[in-house]
Amino acid sequence: MQITFNSQLADRYKSGAQKARVMSEGWVSSEAYCPSCGYNRLQKYESGRPVADFYCAKCHEEFELKSKKTGIGSRIVNGAFPTMIERLTSSLNPNLFLLNYDIFDHIVKNFIIVPKHFFIPEIIEKRKALSPTARRAGWIGCNILINNVPQSGRIFIIQDRIVQPQSEVLSNWQKTLFLRDEADFKSRGWLLDIMTCIDKLAEKEFSLDQLYNFENELSRKHPENRHIKAKIRQQLQILRNKGYLEFSGQGHYRLI
Repeated sequence: MQITFNSQLADRYKSGAQKARVMSEGWVSSEAYCPSCGYNRLQKYESGRPVADFYCAKCHEEFELKSKKTGIGSRIVNGAFPTMIERLTSSLNPNLFLLNYDIFDHIVKNFIIVPKHFFIPEIIEKRKALSPTARRAGWIGCNILINNVPQSGRIFIIQDRIVQPQSEVLSNWQKTLFLRDEADFKSRGWLLDIMTCIDKLAEKEFSLDQLYNFENELSRKHPENRHIKAKIRQQLQILRNKGYLEFSGQGHYRLI
């Protein structure tokens, strides 16, 4: 995988934004592979498609591309808020490619895939409506809160200009596919919350007592649940049964 853009694709454009769009889309078309099945070429949809930008002809996964010349950051600007929420409840929601580039060197710095099963309403931030004097007065956009996605949902294909092993990318993708079995956002949200808590521990091995330390934080997020510790144990059991982690005995767990 080459990490340089083909700058010749942008020669006929004057706008910096247009140049970046054409080069980044051209790079994905020529260099990116499907992180689901490994197929070595993604197809680009025709311009104007409202949701996805690319698709895999082999496994039919779809991908939306967001490119930034600055760092990925904690928020990704997206489209209309009502449309985004509607997408989450349908089969049309694509996976998300995040591409961070150096416009001067025409080099891809970071390329990340966020699988669509990590998208729940809680990671979508509603923006303020446009003012009455704006051209699209009253329009309400949204942001994707990338920092609210667990680490396992931010899979690096390129990190700090270094291409990651394809086998590792495919393995990381497969590891969390079980989340697609959770059609209910509330159930999936609980699993993602516990995965995020595990991330915060920043340890490969951890104990049940360590996760109990997040009881107050989880109580604030789920005020309707009065049995947080029992819920933590339940979610750990699900994650164990799905092969995301293993039980080491005596209240200790290990990420796989």
